[in-house]
Amino acid sequence: MENNMKTTDKIIRYVGGEKNITNLYHCATRLRFNLIDKSKFNISALEKMPEVLAAVDSGDEAQIVIGGKVGSYYQEIMKTYKIGDDNNNGIKENSQNKDTNLFKRLINVLVNIMSPIIVVLIAGGMFKVVLAILVLFGLNKQSMNYQILNFMADSAFYFLPFMLANSAAKKFNTNPYLAMMMAGVLLHPNFITLVTSGKPISLFGVPIRLVSYGSSVIPIILIVWFMSYIDHICEKIIPNIVKTMLKPLLIVIITAPIALIIIGPLGSLLGDGLFSIVSFLNKHVSWLIPTVIGIFSPLLVMIGMHVSLLPLSTISFAKYGSENIMGPGQLASNLSQAGAAMAIFIREKNRNAKEIALSACITAFSGITEPALYGVTLKYKRVLTCVMASGGIAGLYAGLTGVVRYSFGAPGIFTLPTFIGSSPKNITNACITAFLAIFLSFIFTYFFAVVDKSDRDKSNIKTPKQEVKGIISGKIVPLEKVDDQVFSSGSLGNGVAINPSSDTVVSPVNAEISMIYPTKHAIGLTMESGQELMIHIGINTAKLKGKGFEVLVENGQKVKVGDPLAKVDFNFIKNEGFDPTIIVVALNTQSEKLRITKKQDITLTDNLFTIY
Repeated sequence: MENNMKTTDKIIRYVGGEKNITNLYHCATRLRFNLIDKSKFNISALEKMPEVLAAVDSGDEAQIVIGGKVGSYYQEIMKTYKIGDDNNNGIKENSQNKDTNLFKRLINVLVNIMSPIIVVLIAGGMFKVVLAILVLFGLNKQSMNYQILNFMADSAFYFLPFMLANSAAKKFNTNPYLAMMMAGVLLHPNFITLVTSGKPISLFGVPIRLVSYGSSVIPIILIVWFMSYIDHICEKIIPNIVKTMLKPLLIVIITAPIALIIIGPLGSLLGDGLFSIVSFLNKHVSWLIPTVIGIFSPLLVMIGMHVSLLPLSTISFAKYGSENIMGPGQLASNLSQAGAAMAIFIREKNRNAKEIALSACITAFSGITEPALYGVTLKYKRVLTCVMASGGIAGLYAGLTGVVRYSFGAPGIFTLPTFIGSSPKNITNACITAFLAIFLSFIFTYFFAVVDKSDRDKSNIKTPKQEVKGIISGKIVPLEKVDDQVFSSGSLGNGVAINPSSDTVVSPVNAEISMIYPTKHAIGLTMESGQELMIHIGINTAKLKGKGFEVLVENGQKVKVGDPLAKVDFNFIKNEGFDPTIIVVALNTQSEKLRITKKQDITLTDNLFTIY
């Protein structure tokens, strides 16, 4: 416990002290802080701590990736420090730290609200797993025992609006108990009876749409958001002498009718609309979602945004009793990381590194991937590519065979029973998906990853020095000053950024085009030595979906220094509110392996950096 105290003392110091914290909660592997002043979040100091796998600045949150012991550190912090708004003397988060991008803000809000209740979804999902196993061993579904156990497990999902109300109230800075009262309005037995009867209902002549809100997500979040504004208005206009009685009355008497008449139905329609898009994709390109999730899950986990998929999965469970939005693709991705860690364990010569790889392999098999992601996937050259490729292939198989998941749980070997349904083909195909992910990732990583020092030395003997030329005219920006945590932290490798003054991006080396992102904002190159480069054009420009970009090369094409790669309309990018900074990274390289130019202005004939 003393070691825990020393660790938590450092963590609090490196996030700016307890008075800099407005809120703290944790998910399966991360401490998630809301801070007043994000400039005090000392990422470099945190990542030097042996107990910390990574530190990530993700929108509204400062995240510290701990792993399996996150719960004990959280308890130690909450016991020792005074965390919360009361500790901040009314000081709110500096408006300069608020993200101006509306879409990113909405996603961050959704992640902040959903993350604290993941533990409830896992509890309910794993309860369902136990129930499914009991049925396999002979428990009769018509028996009283089954019915009682089943509603115990279902309670986590049916009463989800109550838990979301509490979490949303904390995010929107309003009373959590009044928020839960709003959830009670949606789920009151009398209202459910009226909805079930199917007869039209109204309040003072205003019709109320017949909607069942059990297991819903979006309606209660919108209702609590609206309630927070009513709360703040009441706080300002009601005299203090009657505020204790009048304020809660006005909040409820205004919010509850509007919730039933307008906001609840609107939220339900919005959820239905989002799910209709997913249903359309499943009907016409059923392989797409599991494949995409299988490929990109490691990147989503890196920035903590994988939680943003939970609402769609929850809506799917409520409507169909199953989902394929997260489960199949994450099963493929998670076990791909397990396979990669297993390969590194076998190939690695260093004893400490072998232990890290073995531990990461075990946790990835159980569905928790952060230790594997930060301890293996991002640490060794080419492993991320191997994991994404094998995850995509296994996810494609899951999509083509129609694999679905019947309850929540971190997708891994031990939660394969969540794929048990009425058709035995589903669990069979889920097992094949798991096998493909582990096998392919193990093979890819074993044969293509650079693991030990001798491998890297051989690469250096072939090309002791590799020069990377300018890709565009402009001003140099140090990588650590780039407004993108994934790149500025050096997680993907080291390099440099450029504020461009022209519109054509050219190749900085003789290489082969190894990757062109579908959104055209990023291009990967593989040099003859095997060193991989990534050119990332703009910050968050993937959201433009290719608008403003014209790629002039194709995958597999050989290019030479100075060959045009892409033309970019940087004025359009700026007008759309995006940062045009171009990032050039030598993937999976350490800073001491690069010598970056000291020039402030760069041209096509200058060296950006040299790789040693």
